[in-house]
Amino acid sequence: MKVSVIIPVLNEEKAIAKVINDIPQELVQEIIVVDNGCTDNTAEIARDHGAKVISEQRKGYGSACLAGIASVECADIIVFIDGDYSDDPTELSLLIQPIQEDQADFVIGTRKPSEKGALLPQAQFGNKLATFLINSFYGVKYTDLGPFRAIRYSHLTELDMQDRTYGWTVEMQLKAAKMGIRVQEIPVNYRKRIGTSKISGTFIGSIKAGVKILTTIFRWGILR
Repeated sequence: MKVSVIIPVLNEEKAIAKVINDIPQELVQEIIVVDNGCTDNTAEIARDHGAKVISEQRKGYGSACLAGIASVECADIIVFIDGDYSDDPTELSLLIQPIQEDQADFVIGTRKPSEKGALLPQAQFGNKLATFLINSFYGVKYTDLGPFRAIRYSHLTELDMQDRTYGWTVEMQLKAAKMGIRVQEIPVNYRKRIGTSKISGTFIGSIKAGVKILTTIFRWGILR
């Protein structure tokens, strides 16, 4: 099965080479780095390390992911991973294997901090609250909204993803639950990112992300 990896980035020049180099090259057909308005050398470094680099100037994690999807040439599986080296790219095989073996259609890497401070307290609290609400609305047992995930390309297109900011991951999981897509959660290592989180690393970012995630959960819950 052909695998494409999408990496949304915003000023990750210190980390992006490590992320690309640690992706098992024998398992993927293309690596797409989406420049979401970088003002450093992230794009140039990614290109020098063999990635396909595209630009998406509309701000937002979801915007970058949507641009990456639109640039996919041919894939059976899409893998999303952040460009800050917090997730371990060498574990990519853990996420795609259940799909390759037809045991799942969507696999979420559930973050297991391997270093102190890898997952900030506000992120832990928000994650627990969000998954609790999802479980309450849908009766689906999610334990994380982690960004490291793999999904069949055909199912991803069926989800008709819309969110352009902080609600991207939760929208994907809510729609997957609503459509009855086979989902698995696989534990993955999670370490301290290189650089500062654009979301949980700031007070304003944490508030904006929390509001958007909760709004998305309630909106889809009411529609259901």
